[in-house]
Amino acid sequence: MRVVGLQLEPGQHVPQHRNAIPVALIVTEGRLHFDDGAKTGEVGAGEMLLINPGERHTYRADISTSAYLVFAGLPGVRSRTWNLRRKE
Repeated sequence: MRVVGLQLEPGQHVPQHRNAIPVALIVTEGRLHFDDGAKTGEVGAGEMLLINPGERHTYRADISTSAYLVFAGLPGVRSRTWNLRRKE
């Protein structure tokens, strides 16, 4: 498992991307607007957004926002760089 702190100022956003492993985004201050292509929403302080592996998503802040991203590793798998591109 890996935990990463995130700080976004008003107007900042994280470009659309996807992760190979599950991620929990826990907002500790402010709020984030998210878009996964199928739905949009808002996550405020004290709330959590679960992101499934392979799910394209983006988020942005309208106000100063702090959050933690918790990357849940797979049991029995050593830490390594993940790539979702199909091998040719």
